[in-house]
Amino acid sequence: MEISAAGRLEVRITAADVGKRVSVRSLIEHGPSGEKFTDTVGVLTSWDQGVLRITRKSGESVHIAESALVAGKVVPAAPARRRGPAASYEELARVAARAWRPVESERLGEWELRAAEGFTRRANSVLPLGDPGMPLDAALDAVRRWYGERGLPAYLQTATGAEGTQELLCAELERRGWVREVTAELWIGGLAPLADLGPEPSGVVLSREAGEAWLARYRRKGVSRVALQVLGGGPSVWFATVPGDAGVPAAIGRCVVDGRWAGFAAVEVDPERRRQGLATAVMAALARQALAEGASAAWLQVEEDNGGARAMYERMGFMAHHAYHHYREPLAGTAPSAESSAPAGSGSP
Repeated sequence: MEISAAGRLEVRITAADVGKRVSVRSLIEHGPSGEKFTDTVGVLTSWDQGVLRITRKSGESVHIAESALVAGKVVPAAPARRRGPAASYEELARVAARAWRPVESERLGEWELRAAEGFTRRANSVLPLGDPGMPLDAALDAVRRWYGERGLPAYLQTATGAEGTQELLCAELERRGWVREVTAELWIGGLAPLADLGPEPSGVVLSREAGEAWLARYRRKGVSRVALQVLGGGPSVWFATVPGDAGVPAAIGRCVVDGRWAGFAAVEVDPERRRQGLATAVMAALARQALAEGASAAWLQVEEDNGGARAMYERMGFMAHHAYHHYREPLAGTAPSAESSAPAGSGSP
């Protein structure tokens, strides 16, 4: 907190600091164990009618009464990272988008509208990197029309928690009644250490196509033609398989190599074969292939409630870079509210 020369805590933020990352201390009436204060760090997304709204890295919005402020200051846009490759949010967002291509897309200014007949939110949501070229309300109307013409709900994929992310847009969507349905995180790590984790050879078979055996293990059953197109899209796509019983692999994985980045997804293991190192072997084999193509850094996406996967990826040297969210258009008849902020759910991103 900011302390004056006289040793007193001071509030050194104003409404003019909306859009900046801040750290504030505020009074709480009934804190645990008699605590009187709480600290909040995030982006100041509004300061209206005596109430501050701060969006945390997780995407959660915190409302603080101006009268409860004890101290506050503007802090650097993003903390220094202790390990892992350097990367901006925009670079990672574009790399991730190229690794999971829709079957149809259209530009709305600098926004990209994406559709794939409903197969995953990532391929059926707007990626709003930049200015849509019109006021926000008009842009959201255009988004609704575009998805409505395709029989799909309108989703926007936004991000929080890194320099250049979209806390202000998240707050504006929530004011208009859009609901945050899913929150996940994008993690990054070094590629060479990952390649060293598994023995070589490891019994992992690599292929350029998702064959019938690979699809038999893939968790989304009834994979359609559109799903196959999305799975097979990307700059350099590889599928990994560990053979199993009855033609169903013991483990699978997918990797997309794109310049210096290798993106990992669809790592699935037979529940009866877990804790045998198969996921590690799959990712190590894919990492060695990516290294051979000139990549040096790795990324993946993991949902916030998948504790097992998060623990495994942390042991592999990955760390969270930013959170991303899927906001869905308000249902018909739902009145927009400044307080409408649904908790993140589980479900497929």
